[in-house]
Amino acid sequence: MALSLHYGSCPVVKNILLLDSEGKRVAVKYYCDDWPTYSAKLAFEKSIFTKTQKTNARTEAEIAMFENNIVVYKFVQDLHFFVTGGDDENELILATVLQGFYDALTLLLRSNVEQREALENLDLILLCLDEIVDGGMILETDGSVIAGKVASHNMDDGSPISEQTISQALATAREHLTRSLLR
Repeated sequence: MALSLHYGSCPVVKNILLLDSEGKRVAVKYYCDDWPTYSAKLAFEKSIFTKTQKTNARTEAEIAMFENNIVVYKFVQDLHFFVTGGDDENELILATVLQGFYDALTLLLRSNVEQREALENLDLILLCLDEIVDGGMILETDGSVIAGKVASHNMDDGSPISEQTISQALATAREHLTRSLLR
């Protein structure tokens, strides 16, 4: 039974891909069964990379039709960003998802958007994908909001107080006070 993504009039994303300069996976997330096997997914990624690698999508996002899908893509340094939707999806909405993903990564990676930095922070990228789309439905497209949510997931007790929210700072202070009283 194939999973069909239809949420009425809500736009749907089929996948978000982050590939390196050779077309290999950095981070990918599929939200539909159009590519049921791992090998089908890899074949799609290779073919979309091959089709788009000679284009100049460095300054702004480009749009292409590929295998009855709309693909919006952008290249930054040695990373290639792709967002795929059905052939009836709005290109502007897909482009907004792509830009939100890129903006969030720019904030989270401190403007150092390149493959090495992306691999070192793969956990943040995967959280980012989870904050943008859930099950194909778009949740958020504002890069700063996405980065803020990911940063709050990633916050731990070892963070400086200046980078914590009020509730996190109070919890940290309470924990330190409890430890000092128990000694």
